[in-house]
This record gives sequence, structure tokens and C-alpha cells, in this order.
Amino acid sequence: MEWAKAQQIEVNVDLVAAAKRQLVFLAAVDRNRCLYDGPVLRRAIYRYNSLWLPLLAKHSVSPLIEGTLVVPLDCEWIWHCHRLNPVRYKSDCEKLYGGVLDNSGVVSSTLGTPIEGTKEVWTRLYPGECYELDLTADFPPEFSEDISSLENHTSYDLVSAVRRQIPFTYQVSRPHMSHDLFLEEALTRYKGFLYLIKRNKENSISRFCVPTYDIDLMWHSHQLHPASYCKDLIKLLGKVLEHDDTDSDRSKGKKLDVGFSETTKQWEETFCRRYSKAGAMYRGAAPSSVSATPYLFENESKRLDCKDDHLKLKPRVPETKSVEVFLQILGVQNLPDELKGRITVSFSKSQPDSFFNVKQKRSVMFESGEKIFSSFLCEPKGDILFDLLSSDIPSHLPIRRGAKVLGSASLSLEDYLVPISKLSDERWLQLSPPPGHASPKTISLHVAVSFTVPCPAPYVLHMAHSRLFSKVSCIFPLPGIGQHTRRCTSVVTDSGTEIITIQMRSFKKKVGGQTSSVKEVIQMLESSETCSLAESHGSGWSLLDARWSLVFKETLATDSHFCELNGDRMVKLFWGRKLGFEPRHGEKDAAERGFMTAVEFSKTYPYGEAVILIDVKYGTVVVKDERLVLIAVLLAFILSDSSARRRFNGTVANDERLNTTGKEIAPTIQLENRIGSPVKGKPEFDVDVWRKTEPIPGVPIMSAGSCGGCGGGCGSGCGNTARASGCGSGCGGGCGSGCGNMVKGGGGCGGCGGGGCGDGVKSGGCGGCGGGGCGTMVKSSGCGGCGAGGCGSCGAATGRVAVAAPVGA
Repeated sequence: MEWAKAQQIEVNVDLVAAAKRQLVFLAAVDRNRCLYDGPVLRRAIYRYNSLWLPLLAKHSVSPLIEGTLVVPLDCEWIWHCHRLNPVRYKSDCEKLYGGVLDNSGVVSSTLGTPIEGTKEVWTRLYPGECYELDLTADFPPEFSEDISSLENHTSYDLVSAVRRQIPFTYQVSRPHMSHDLFLEEALTRYKGFLYLIKRNKENSISRFCVPTYDIDLMWHSHQLHPASYCKDLIKLLGKVLEHDDTDSDRSKGKKLDVGFSETTKQWEETFCRRYSKAGAMYRGAAPSSVSATPYLFENESKRLDCKDDHLKLKPRVPETKSVEVFLQILGVQNLPDELKGRITVSFSKSQPDSFFNVKQKRSVMFESGEKIFSSFLCEPKGDILFDLLSSDIPSHLPIRRGAKVLGSASLSLEDYLVPISKLSDERWLQLSPPPGHASPKTISLHVAVSFTVPCPAPYVLHMAHSRLFSKVSCIFPLPGIGQHTRRCTSVVTDSGTEIITIQMRSFKKKVGGQTSSVKEVIQMLESSETCSLAESHGSGWSLLDARWSLVFKETLATDSHFCELNGDRMVKLFWGRKLGFEPRHGEKDAAERGFMTAVEFSKTYPYGEAVILIDVKYGTVVVKDERLVLIAVLLAFILSDSSARRRFNGTVANDERLNTTGKEIAPTIQLENRIGSPVKGKPEFDVDVWRKTEPIPGVPIMSAGSCGGCGGGCGSGCGNTARASGCGSGCGGGCGSGCGNMVKGGGGCGGCGGGGCGDGVKSGGCGGCGGGGCGTMVKSSGCGGCGAGGCGSCGAATGRVAVAAPVGA
């Protein structure tokens, strides 16, 4: 009933449409960040006071043109921030111009409306002032008119008002924010927010109500229509509602924190609905910029049509979507008193995906009444599975003693998101007891869940290095064998689907009458043919038939990019995780130099957009744009070319450079023979993981035409392959231990000349030769140590076999 009353509140503005226009405008201002501070901001404030407000006042009395006025971008930005203090804006307008100056009959310059009529009036009224402020002009720092010299001007601190609005843009600049269903729900929540304020006024309750960002977006959109906002709020509250945005301290116990907690409590008690919502909460501070000045383009470069490039990716990288889920465990019904305070809730996905693949346990504390919150990303498919668990079940309960699962239930994501029908829900889930353990009363779990609109997720690829080799050289390693074998790399998706196999090769080429050494990246096709993808030249690389060029900088700076990728798009590479890939909430990885970020600069993103993240430690590549997948693969592969000669230690000296002629004076990157992912929640695979006899989801699977896996060179190494032969140690295995892992292929050989481990599935495997070793086999024969028996320090060889006749040693 309370919610129904709230929805009867009148708002005489189409706030869904207004919110969309506001998001477009905020994005346009963010592309011109000179309006955030400095002489351009001061010039914009002067033009707003001296030019725009007088023109708008004249137009309000008697229209100056037929049709609509188009406000210049700089003036609109100041006007925007002024209106977001509705009480002060109303008083200023009434004092200076006798009434509130409304936005009716005025449109934003960002909507593409013709400006000729407005420009003509502007030129007639202000012949010495251009209609559009040149935001690229080099204004001297002291260049700013004193608005106090004007006859009419506001004394409101507009510089501070602008600075307070800058963080808001980042909070609402996510794709789901402009979706109709999300905005329609935001409108209903905004009315609920106004209803709480009305109730507080009626009950003489002084409370600082704090909105979530979906509500705040609607509130801003309402304030940007001054006449309607004043009329609607005076009718509802008897006064114009103040918008206090001066507090930004989110620390525990501060005004903002206390206000949000009290607003949440009042909302949930009044409406029996959850206040916190997926996609509407604070997302942390905006990431640091990689450039203080924008990159300017006279003409927008055309987006690269990569149809031809996708012919090289077989199969194409499948598109994946992600959704943010906000889950709250609210309580349990019909739980025996003896179990209260002793239970936890575990939830997982019925279809584990790239974002959510592990169970998460959450405690339910009945005594304190604490509600449990969890926010996570997942693909919008399958079910969320819930298990109610107890570690201590009294013997007199009709549940087998020692059993941990009290009951299970599920919630289908597809019911809400395929197609998109509802972005929030709250329900009781009846738990199904374990087989043979029925309870007198059905236990129910009370959950609330909300979602964002599914959006395209970045493509996550893994690079697995290997070598071409012969089985004989693996089983009977000789000095020098394998040292010069060619490396190949298979690129696979998270699901293990191989999309391309590439290889680096060197050859002699005559250029200008001189013979020089040239490197080339080739694709290994299923037909045993090759296709050239990139070729080195004197200062860098030429990619994809010279459509792109990779050029390395002559000098390196700690906070600067180290190379550029030029072509149909301008991309610069930086060390570390930048912009959209920057660690959230101030979390910094000690190995930040283990990442590289490719940042694209365009008219849409003149300050840069992070489009590729390369994890140089695990060989993982994250790509936001499908059209850059092949480019991203080539970048990661080229920048890891020197890994066989020198290990990248995570630091870069200023005089280090990447030379394509073969002389190593460059920062080198070691892409280890490990497969992992920077995505939160993904496991990190190491040698021990490879010793499992079951296939591991996400592990690269080589095709039958691919080479086997071979580990590192002269020293310990790990070779991991699927459907091919694998060898642990590379240089004849003579110097250290190794690990060979095999799936559906030839024999796997561990270290030779030292301790080793050979693991095979449906094939033969050999452990250490000439030293202690361990042979592990499934459905075949296995051999442990050969020579001096032993596994570890046991002094005796061990053979582990499943469904086969074992040979221990």
C-alpha cells in the first residue's frame, strides 16, 4: 500500500527520456575535460553569466527565434551545475531576472539540432563573441574576466559546483544505465525516495536521505527542468527540495554513511523492498587518467572492418555477456531452534562460467538479524543454486547425524533475463531436503536479488606456448636436441576452444641491397599451410598486410606509453593496468608491471579507452572489442618473443628497448607455461594442477594438427598438451626436473637427467629418467622412475594407475 501511494506522486517530466539526454550530455562534457577546471572553466562561467542567461531571459519574455534555442556546450555545462542546486538557482533567477528561467524551448547542442537560428541571434546580440567557445584555444592562466564587473551575475560558487559534479559522470557512465527497463525502475524508486522525504516532513523527522545512483540520476534529470521541479516539489512538500551534494566523505560514521544506513532502514521498513540494487551502487573512485591532455583528431578514423581478419580465426571468438547480480540472504523459515546461529548459505551456478565458477559461502546470523549481501558477475544463463548447510546437527533431529546439507533450492536467471523482463525480485525459496532426510516442516530461504541489464563482456583468451619436436628426442634426449626447435602458440578461449595457432620464425631478407635478419609471425593452418600476419622492420612491426604498424618509443618513462599501434585506430601501450582495467577500491597489485594495457584514443575517447589487457605472467589477454581480437593476440605474442632468452622480472629500465633485429637490449617478457586468468575467482593453474587425471575446464586443448607441449629450456620446465605428445625438460632434459602432461595423445615424458613427473591419459607416460620419478597413467601402462628409483625422498619408485595394469617402477 505504501509503495502504491508513492507511485501516485506526480512528476510532470518524462524523466526516462530526460535521463537519456543527460547521459549523452555528460559524456560530451567528459570528452572536453578542460571544462572541469582552469581558464576554460572560468571563461565558460563568464559567458554563462554575461551572455547565456541574459539571452535566455529575453527569449523567455518574447521568443527570439521560431523553434528552439540551442545552448552552447560550455554554457550548458555551467547551467547544468547551477540548476543542480535548485534552491539557489531559483533565488538567483528571481533576484536577477524576476522569475525562474526554465529550459522549455531549449535543447542541448549534443542532440544534433541545427544551430543556425540560435547562432544568428547570438551574433546579433553579441557581435564580438563567437557562439561556440574554442575549447582547444590556449588560454593563458590569467585569462578570465571578472564576473563581478557584470551588472547581473550570480554570486554562487560555480567553480566548486562544477567540481562536485565531476565524479557523478563516472558513477552513471555504464551501459545498463541507459536501458529503458533500468530507467523505468529507477523512476519508480525515485518516487519512493520522494515519498520517504514527504513522510519524514509530516512526522517532523530530520533525516539526511541519501539516494542510490539510479535514483540520483532521476533526481538530477528532474532538477534540470526548473519550472516543473519547483511546481512538483511545492505541491508535494510545500517547498523546493534542496539537493545537498556537498558531502563526499564515505567513511564509517560520517554523515553520508549514517544517512545511507538510515535511508535503507526506512525504505525497507516502509516498502518491504530492498534499497540496494545491482548497478546502482557506488563503484569506487574514477580510475587515474593516462593523459592530462586530450588527443585531437580532425577527422574521426573509420572503424576497422575485420571481416578478413576473422577468416584467420577459426572458429570465431564467441560473444559472451555478463550481468551484475546483487544477492541478499534475508532469513530462513521453519528452521529448528537448535540450528539457529549454526548455519551458512552456499550459492553457486548450475553452469559455471568465465566470471563465476566457485561456490561462495555466506553465514546467516539469526541472533543479530544481520542480512548478508553479495555482489558478483556471471553470465545471464543457468540457475543460482543455494545450499543451506550446518556443521553441527543435534542427534535428536530427524536428519542423519553428520549430514551437512539441510536443503537446496535454485533461482533461474533466464526467467528474468531471457528475455529481459524484470531486474529485481524478492521471494521465499522452498528447500528440497537431501534424499532420505525429510523434515517435519519445509524449510524456506528468503532471498532478494537484482540484476543489471546483460552487456557484452570482454573476450578472455589464453596463450599456451609449445614446441615442435620428435618423440624420439623426447624419450631419448641428446645434448643439443630441442634447443633450436620452433615455438608455437595456441590461443584458446576460456572454454578451451582453440581459435588460432601462431609461430615466430626468422629468415634473411634483402632490403636495399643489404641482407638483414627479419622476423615474421605466421599462422599455422589446418591444411599445413601458413599465413603471414606480421613482419618486423627497422623500428618495429608491420601487421596485417601493413594496415597496422607497431612502433617502439626511443625512450621510456615510468608513467608513459612504451609503444604505439597505428592504423585505422590509434592505440598506445602502457605498463600496468589502466583506466577500465585499473584495480578497484584502491587495491594495487605488487606485480603491476606484470600487466600491459592498450589504450585507444579517438574522438569518442580523446583521453583514452582501455581496450586490451595483457597479463604477461599467465599469458592471458582480455579484449573489449571483437574487432581487436587478432590485433591483441599479435601484440601479446610479439611482446613475448624474447621470453626464451631472458625472464621478465617486472621492471623496466629507462634505457631498455625492444629491438626486432635479434639483439636483446629490450625489456623481455616471460610468458610462462601456465594457464591462468586475471578474472576474480578464477583458479591459477600450476604444475600440481596438471597432475590431475581429469580434464580441467579452461585448459587449452591443442588440435590434432598442433605440436606437442614442451617445457622450458635447460632447467626445470612443464609441458602441457592435449591430443599430442608432451615433454617436460627442453634441452635434452639434462639439467633439471620437468613435468610432462598428456591427454589423448602420445607418451608424456618428465625430466630426463633429473627427477621428473610424467602424467598421461589414455596413453603411455614416463617419469624421471636417470633419476627418481613418478609415472601416472589412466587406461594405459605407466612407468615411474627409471634408473635410480624413487619419488621425492622415498627411495622407491611409485606408479599410479587407473583401469590399467600398473607397472610401479
